[in-house]
Amino acid sequence: MDNYSQLLAFIWSTECGSFSAAARAHNITPSAVSKLITRLEDRLQVRLFQRGSRVLTLTEEGAAYLRSAKAVVEAMNEADSLAEGLPSRVSGTLRIHTMTTFAKHQIVPWLAEFLDLYPSMDVEIQLGAQFVDHFEQGLDIAIHSGVLPSSSRIAKRIGECEWLICASPAYLAEQGTPTVPADLLNHRCFNFSFVSPWSKWVFVQDGEGVSVPVTPSASFTQGDLLRDMALSGAGVVKLADFHIGADVRAGTLVPLLEDFKSGIVEPVYLLYSDRRHLSPRIRVFIEFFQEKWRQNPWKVT
Repeated sequence: MDNYSQLLAFIWSTECGSFSAAARAHNITPSAVSKLITRLEDRLQVRLFQRGSRVLTLTEEGAAYLRSAKAVVEAMNEADSLAEGLPSRVSGTLRIHTMTTFAKHQIVPWLAEFLDLYPSMDVEIQLGAQFVDHFEQGLDIAIHSGVLPSSSRIAKRIGECEWLICASPAYLAEQGTPTVPADLLNHRCFNFSFVSPWSKWVFVQDGEGVSVPVTPSASFTQGDLLRDMALSGAGVVKLADFHIGADVRAGTLVPLLEDFKSGIVEPVYLLYSDRRHLSPRIRVFIEFFQEKWRQNPWKVT
């Protein structure tokens, strides 16, 4: 426990601004705090504080070590809470990166339930169409679909999604229903504005893969805007089933060219840092999210 006490003394001293203030705040003697800090520096073979100054100032090494020390203490506290059977005491900020549409349709609907289970936690959701490895800046989890990015992180496959070509009944009544992939060239289509596997419209016809070079009448960076265009009767779009499954079941969007589906599905991954001991706040979210994903309330078939 001496190593743990050293970490606490180090963190307390930085938070309180001096060894004596840390001692008063935690009902121990200043000499005890000083000894713990000295042992910590001797063990690490590095100076954590600038000496010879009235103001307690961290060295560059001390500032870097502080982040790790806080993470260790937080993880130990959360682990104790779990071991005691008190999941509501799991605490801390959980930082998640995912796509805007995924967050809206697959995280936000369940977020209040998760926070009710873990009221001492708070969640920060970072949005972006492409995966960005921000783990070194404190990111805990990334949710990514499709081809895995180049990353040293652990990738846990939690399921898969399928992309659907669809339009509204009103649009099809006015413009007709495409019966073969090439018919799409005569329809108003909308697509993503960035090049990705999502922006390619691929089918299987006569046993061969066919890519239709759709020229979008308008393009967007956000899938929700594509969905809005389709629901308004403006044209044809390609979106993931987790995004429009409820619309298809409600009949407000109609899947097209079902006989020519490529059958290609995209895996969905949770990515997190390669740590021997996963933080309890990350673990409880992974378990919660996996259970919600298994329920698949958005699946079309």
